[in-house]
Amino acid sequence: MPRKPEKRTPLTRERALAAALTIADTEGIGALTMRRVAKELGVEAMALYYHVANKDDLLDGMIDLVFGEIVVPLPGGDWVEAMRERASSARAVLLRHPWAVSLMDSRTAPGPATLRHHEDLIGLHRAAGLSMALSAHIYALLDAFVYGFVIQEVALPFQGDAAAMQAGGDEVVQALPIEAFPNMHAFMAEHVMQPGYSFSAEFDFGLDLILRGLAEAARLEESNR
Repeated sequence: MPRKPEKRTPLTRERALAAALTIADTEGIGALTMRRVAKELGVEAMALYYHVANKDDLLDGMIDLVFGEIVVPLPGGDWVEAMRERASSARAVLLRHPWAVSLMDSRTAPGPATLRHHEDLIGLHRAAGLSMALSAHIYALLDAFVYGFVIQEVALPFQGDAAAMQAGGDEVVQALPIEAFPNMHAFMAEHVMQPGYSFSAEFDFGLDLILRGLAEAARLEESNR
C-alpha cells in the first residue's frame, strides 16, 4: 500500500511567535531572524510573511507573550502586596526571557496581552483609590527597579553557584592589594564571601524599601485630600 503523506502541523502566527521566543531564550535576541524562525519551524522564510509582517511585528508579538506571563493580581486586596506580587512575577518572567528587558517599553504597537496588563494594573491602582500621578510613580519606580535588577542579575558570572562564587571571590581578593583596597577586602570578607550570600536576595530588600516609600506617599496623598 502506498504510504499516506504525513500531516504537517499548520503554520500559524502563534507557532511562529513561540518558535521565535524559544530562539531568543536559548540563543539570544541577536540570533533571531525571520530565516532562523523559518528554519526552526521547517518552512520556507516566505511562508512566515503570511502570519508575521516583518521582524518588528515578530518582536511586538514576542513582547506581548512576555507581558502575558506577568501576573497582575485582582483588585480589592492590599495594593502594596499586589505590587510586590506583580514585581516578583515580572522578575521571574524576565529571568526566563532576559533578552526582553531592553524591549519591554520600546515597542510602538503593543499587543492585546500588553494592553490588558496595563489596563488591569491601572484598574488595580484606581480600585485602591490611588491618584493617576501616584500610579505613574509606581509604574516608573517598580519597573525601573525590576528591569535594572534583572540586567545586573543575569550579568553576574557566578550567580546561583556558591562554589564558583567562592572561587571567583577568592580570585578578586587575591588580585587586590589589601593596603590599597582595605574597604573592598572587608566588604568581600565580611559580606559577599559569607555562607548563604546571594545577590538575588537583595531584590526583596530593595523592593521592600520602594514599596514602603510608595505606601507612605499614598498615606500623605490621602491625608492631603
